[in-house]
Amino acid sequence: MPGPRIRVLLIDDHAVVRGGLRFFLAGADDIEIVGEGGSGAEALELAARLAPNVVIMDMMMPGMDGIEATRALRQRFPEIRVLALTSFGEGELVQRALQAGAIGYLLKDTQGSELVAAIRNAFAGAPVLSPDVTRALVSTLNTPPAPGGDLSERELAVLRLMVAGLSNEQIAERLYISRNTVRHHVHNILAKLDAANRTEAVALAVQHNLVR
Repeated sequence: MPGPRIRVLLIDDHAVVRGGLRFFLAGADDIEIVGEGGSGAEALELAARLAPNVVIMDMMMPGMDGIEATRALRQRFPEIRVLALTSFGEGELVQRALQAGAIGYLLKDTQGSELVAAIRNAFAGAPVLSPDVTRALVSTLNTPPAPGGDLSERELAVLRLMVAGLSNEQIAERLYISRNTVRHHVHNILAKLDAANRTEAVALAVQHNLVR
């Protein structure tokens, strides 16, 4: 006895891409394309009206992009699975899509049989990543974060004035804070940048474009 048909919604701002997806999925008896749209806003509207099981979502769209649409879709309809499908396989984009709630991430050169299998796996609640995407994600996760990513807005303000050559006393006057507070910020900046002194901290700030 056949199982339930998987209701699929196609979201991509290029009609040609949507046509190709329809062609790939036409031969799968257990998959039914219930609708298609060209924007993130349409994805939310159609999902509310058509109740799909799986949404195939392009990541790069004008207006509300696929990341934002995926996050909103998962918040409103947590039972819907989102498969990201895009031409871009950068690890950072993959990570953002998964953090937004996508259950899988595929590239647009994925074969039709792989796309069908991915939809079935997503419907069953199994994460789906193509090999190239997995490698990109692992590479991103294994890359050490750039120095200065954990600096607060106030610490960045102090660092900016350090780069300009101001002393602690001058920084205190410029920011209307005490010299003790400036010393505290400088101490934290050196620790977070793993810098031995002010000169090294300034060099790192310039090297990594931490301040303007």
